[in-house]
Amino acid sequence: MSQIIQNLAEVSQNYRALFVDLWGCVHNGITAYPDAVKALQSYRKSGGIVVLVTNSPKPRAGVMDQLGQFGVPEDAYDTIATSGDSARAAMFTGAVGQKVYFMGEWQRDWGFFEPLNVIDNPIEITRVPLAEAEGIVCCGPFDTQADPSVNRADFLLAKTNGLKLLCANPDIVVDRGHTREWCAGALAKLYTEMGGESLYFGKPYPPIYDLARRRLAEVDKSIQDDEILAIGDGPHTDISGAMGEGIDSLFITGGLAAQETKTNDQPDPEALKTYLDQEKSAPTFSIGFLR
Repeated sequence: MSQIIQNLAEVSQNYRALFVDLWGCVHNGITAYPDAVKALQSYRKSGGIVVLVTNSPKPRAGVMDQLGQFGVPEDAYDTIATSGDSARAAMFTGAVGQKVYFMGEWQRDWGFFEPLNVIDNPIEITRVPLAEAEGIVCCGPFDTQADPSVNRADFLLAKTNGLKLLCANPDIVVDRGHTREWCAGALAKLYTEMGGESLYFGKPYPPIYDLARRRLAEVDKSIQDDEILAIGDGPHTDISGAMGEGIDSLFITGGLAAQETKTNDQPDPEALKTYLDQEKSAPTFSIGFLR
């Protein structure tokens, strides 16, 4: 059974670094959670290192700008690893070809196509209509409220043409304030179910953890996996990823699973146990909200 704790400080002294999810843990897609910010600031003041590990399709600089808009101060974290950066590296090395069909909101996601200087001899990427594409780059739905099934006709053509889909954000859904939205992961899941091939780079898949460790090493090279605590509200992303990497985890029950775990301030122990058993998830610790 996952141990329910009252606050991060109860266990944080056992870890030298945190891998912290953003959406649902540090902010709600609109504004920061003050208690979460204070907890991270306090942890850093005690000597700990905070790596924000997010399934955002944005590059690191874009996430930093967004955090500022949400009210998350820079002294709450040390560095950032994004699914977007991990996926961009794959795109610029030819994972889905040079001519790509883009899915997402261009005004929001254009940064995904900005040059990535860490790649030697990156290929030139051109956005084209689906019928001319060699692959798909999916940063999210065109309409976050529309059911993913609206893409079936396009996905059938893509599968017939043998296109791979690069998923820049494996999340299925997020809650923006009180509104639930579909993410790129829902489209990639549908494409896979239809027989297409989807490539993933965010949580729970290894590439983003490799990136997070590299970002951590830029701050302190000596930290080992058993000295890291992963924090997040997604059982199939944050917790599953941590389990796969052999990293302890703290499950934020008041995020995506607030209803299932009957979380008001803290989760109901029996509801939490039922939910974790159902999801086959085994976080080391659980808490209602990061504080």
